[in-house]
Amino acid sequence: MSISLSRRQLLRCAGAGFGSLALAALLNDETSAAAVGSESADVAGNTLSPKRPHFAARAKRVIFLFMPGGPSQVDTFDPKPRLTQDNGHPSPKAYRGQTRNLLASPWKFQKFGQSGIEVSELFPHTAARIDDICVIRSMVSDDPNHPGGCLLMNTGERVFSRPSLGAWVTYGLGTENQNLPGFVAIGPGPLIEGARQYGASFLPADYQGTFISDMHRPLSNLTNSRVSNERQRREINALARLNQLHLAHSGEDSRLSARIESFELAFRMQARAPEAFDLSSETPAAQRLYGVDQPVTEVFGRQCLLARRLIERGVRFVQLYHTTGGFQPWDQHSDLKAGHEKNAVATDLPIAGLLQDLKARGLLDDTLVIWGGEFGRTPACEGSANGRDHHPFGFSMWLAGGGVRGGLTYGATDEFGWDAVENPVHVHDLHATILHLLGLDHERLTYRFAGRDFRLTDVSGRVVEGLLA
Repeated sequence: MSISLSRRQLLRCAGAGFGSLALAALLNDETSAAAVGSESADVAGNTLSPKRPHFAARAKRVIFLFMPGGPSQVDTFDPKPRLTQDNGHPSPKAYRGQTRNLLASPWKFQKFGQSGIEVSELFPHTAARIDDICVIRSMVSDDPNHPGGCLLMNTGERVFSRPSLGAWVTYGLGTENQNLPGFVAIGPGPLIEGARQYGASFLPADYQGTFISDMHRPLSNLTNSRVSNERQRREINALARLNQLHLAHSGEDSRLSARIESFELAFRMQARAPEAFDLSSETPAAQRLYGVDQPVTEVFGRQCLLARRLIERGVRFVQLYHTTGGFQPWDQHSDLKAGHEKNAVATDLPIAGLLQDLKARGLLDDTLVIWGGEFGRTPACEGSANGRDHHPFGFSMWLAGGGVRGGLTYGATDEFGWDAVENPVHVHDLHATILHLLGLDHERLTYRFAGRDFRLTDVSGRVVEGLLA
């Protein structure tokens, strides 16, 4: 007769207790290898409990305003007089094997604030907050296509599955409210790479984003009027015991552990989440500030207002996707003027309202706000369609709050807006800087998977000191 024993059973039974000591050491080694980014143990076994950063943090939380499709840098935050001067002339640079005619921006730029930073008339409300904003005019990416560009900006990898930025941040820091998710992603429309943009990949599944698409009923399936809280508590406890027995026999499975924790979190959320997601409690003045009262700005206004409510209640990372009307609304290969104007009108007022509200509440100092898409757009016209092509070689993004120098432009593209020629900032550099502002060393925030220590910035990335206050 043969007896089949698992490794855990063998260690538990062998050596009159010696196996238990060895097992404890093995588990401790495994935990240490997997939790390099966390320097404190989880409270009561909860992987989302608050964790100490590697060093003093300037920011405690993040709101990422992601604009899928690629906003045009030369039409928003990077004015190019030479482009206007040479409008319609052949471009001095070929792109994708073609020489195209230069296309001047149809919008005027104006200086704003004490800093005098020039901003397009597309963003008058955001421009009024420019002294709180650091505009990076020299962003560089590796992929000119939407799927790879979105993945690189959101996960640090443009091909393979990797944990998202929000997942890495919650893995490294946990969250300050155990009754709400640590990472929430909000978008009314589909995403080009779906859950990969906010997923956890090989990190424990607890760290993936909770996705919300319905702005009016964000958590429609959370409440359960047919079963009392007491009965739910008993059922969840019983289910947890059964799951723990299964884990003890079959070995650790992060997916099952995350599933157990998701039931617990859902139960706790029944008490706190309805209040957090209820925008009706906001004053009419607050709703006007975000544009919730206007049809054109209502959707993104609700996203921004909800983001403020979540971060002030301890949610660590909130990502907003502007996907109203499509999964990549900023992708203007044609009809640039109508497309960018529609997108800017829908987002400008809510973004400015968010910045103003965070500052008034004392939250901007330790909340990092990020704006941008997966890449920019070419200074040349795409054919005769009055549009612009994808462009990853020099584009604009901006940061505000959370230890960033406001009223600053960093880096530069050439006189036409083709290439980053001064202080280029790669996506890995941006990620390294974001983690640094949160008190995390991007080279130490690692997770061992398939025999390798992975990190958000892969094997590169540097902190851009010039952005820091």
